[in-house]
Amino acid sequence: MPGSTSINQWKNELSDSGSEIWEQLHPSHVKSPTGITISPELFEKLYLPKKAATSDSRKRFANPAPLGSMGSVISGMTFAVILMEWGGATTLVGVAGIFYFTGPVLLLLATIFEWIMGNFFSMMVMGMFAVFWLSFGVLETPSWGIAASYSKTGNAAEGATSVGYNAAVALYLMVWGLWLFTMWIFTLKTNTVSAVMFLLSFSSCFVLGASYWKVSTGDHSMAMRLQKAGAAIFFAIALLGYYMTVAMIAAEMQIPLKFPVGDLSYLWPKSDIESAEVEKAE
Repeated sequence: MPGSTSINQWKNELSDSGSEIWEQLHPSHVKSPTGITISPELFEKLYLPKKAATSDSRKRFANPAPLGSMGSVISGMTFAVILMEWGGATTLVGVAGIFYFTGPVLLLLATIFEWIMGNFFSMMVMGMFAVFWLSFGVLETPSWGIAASYSKTGNAAEGATSVGYNAAVALYLMVWGLWLFTMWIFTLKTNTVSAVMFLLSFSSCFVLGASYWKVSTGDHSMAMRLQKAGAAIFFAIALLGYYMTVAMIAAEMQIPLKFPVGDLSYLWPKSDIESAEVEKAE
């Protein structure tokens, strides 16, 4: 019948067009812009946009933390042994470079790259110690004339023993001690080595601050004992920092040696953001 023939023809055309649509949606092969037939999987890898993985920064950039840590360790250890007067050392003027280059340059570079990589806490720590060393560099550089400004005659040695100068430095160190105490609380979520380092850091600032305060009151013998005690604490910090730096370098170089740092993160409940990221990764 003519009617049934037209209906059958319409069904055939519809099925043909449907197969074409299906083929477009689920092609078995795709032609590239150059006309070469490739599989859909290869097409996706070559041409479709891909979402960047959270770990991409680790693949593209080197870990900057060991660089900054190394600068701080070298500066801190030198600072400590001179304050303890090892080998007859009496002044920091001869090693002023640790306050401008060895410490701050490496720490500032690490700060910038930690910021780029999105490592908030490491960025904070590196930036803090960079300005700490720079500020002490200003105090220990005679050409700045900081100590001399406290003397009526412009004598640097006289100004360095004055009440005003030593009280000011003591208060500055105590403010640093308060801030390092605050940061120590946050290190309790990281690892044992970092927590002990910050515990000793704020302790050394208070002890060294007390040393300057004793100079301002004229008790020089107690000031010297406090200076050496604070320097000894600082030396312990440098040793722990050395250990942490070696541990980081070994991990980056994939050396099969374990350097335990005492992970503390498992003691804390995961935040909503961390839990969401874990679930998303799974």
